[in-house]
Amino acid sequence: MTRRSYLTLYRYVGEEIALSFVISFLFFFVIFLINQFLLMAEQILSKRAPLFDVILLIIYALPSIVAISVPFASLAAALMSITRLSSDNEFLAFQAGGISLVHAFLPMVVFSLLLSSVSFVANDYFLPLGTLNFAKLYRQILYTTPEIELESYAIKEYQNTILIPGKVNQSHIDDLLIIEETEEGTRILQAREGDIVPGRNEKTALALELHDVFLSLVKREGDYEYSSAETLTYTILVKDINIALRNPGPREMSSVDVYRVMKEREQVLEQKRRSHEKERDDLRRSVSRLYLTTLSLSNESIRSRFLGSLRSSLQRLRQKERITIEDRTLQIYTLEFHKKFSIPFSCIPFVLLAIAIGLFNLKGGRAAGFGIGIFLSILYWGMLVAGQMLGLRTSFSPSLAMWLPNILITLVALTLFLVRKVRR
Repeated sequence: MTRRSYLTLYRYVGEEIALSFVISFLFFFVIFLINQFLLMAEQILSKRAPLFDVILLIIYALPSIVAISVPFASLAAALMSITRLSSDNEFLAFQAGGISLVHAFLPMVVFSLLLSSVSFVANDYFLPLGTLNFAKLYRQILYTTPEIELESYAIKEYQNTILIPGKVNQSHIDDLLIIEETEEGTRILQAREGDIVPGRNEKTALALELHDVFLSLVKREGDYEYSSAETLTYTILVKDINIALRNPGPREMSSVDVYRVMKEREQVLEQKRRSHEKERDDLRRSVSRLYLTTLSLSNESIRSRFLGSLRSSLQRLRQKERITIEDRTLQIYTLEFHKKFSIPFSCIPFVLLAIAIGLFNLKGGRAAGFGIGIFLSILYWGMLVAGQMLGLRTSFSPSLAMWLPNILITLVALTLFLVRKVRR
């Protein structure tokens, strides 16, 4: 075949998979978008927040939806294209015309690489950017619509604090009761009224300007203190109020930033392990010296004292040897770092699996391919969740846990290729 003929083939197959991708992407995108909208409606829209701001929040959440929709859509699109071409015997026609199936499947492989890049950019660049804008806008909505966080006559619990407001009208609150658990004891704050004002810095989500305040502190020893004030400013911290306002975690950070934090924590962990090993070795030497000294003693009373010290040192040594120095935060960052690559680049093993399945001359057209794609997407999602739990809750390597689903899919695809070759 001439070069022009191959270009015609590539364009034909490329248009087929592009159309299938648009259909499957819209399906997954709408599913995840509806889920996001329902969460927004329950948490924000039902509290009469401005509709335009809610739409902006959804837009800022789109990168995460795109990042997860693209890989699943690539699998469904490849299967839809292959089953459609297979059911119409077009692969058979290609081979009859002297065209290798390698050329027929090449546009799909190139398409998977392109989709992997799109998914990675959405996850690594637009997701952190969207998260920052989401938090900034949410803070503004929280000030203009405080009912999102404080409802009339509704108890609001934070980590160590309980807020019980009376009537909440716009930014004004009547009869507020605040109960705090502190190191000293239980602090109870009562205010006749208060006004919600913006936080003074990024760590403060909201501030309450309270009037006619009465404070009492019941100490743990049984004593108590009380005081009163005409006005008092009470701050609600970002870290206590809502997950949407907290500092970005590794999922919302770029891969470069996550990698930088990983290296810093690895250095700290290595220092802790060296310090632990040094303390353990010093304790071993101390036990050895005590043991030799005890053996050399002839006085029974002195020996018994040394034996007591030896037993105590041995107990400390056993406890020290049972301690494993780990860093759970490092595990989380390592897992999320590899997750940023494994999910976007799952498009490649997905397409390889679709090609391997398509070699078995499946019938049923696009509908059959789409159904198989949905099933495999659910299966992959389950493997991803299982890998995440394995990487966080056990000593299993977090990096391997995130790449394991892709490895398994690739192995299945290679097995199908091998079976097809043996059957021929």
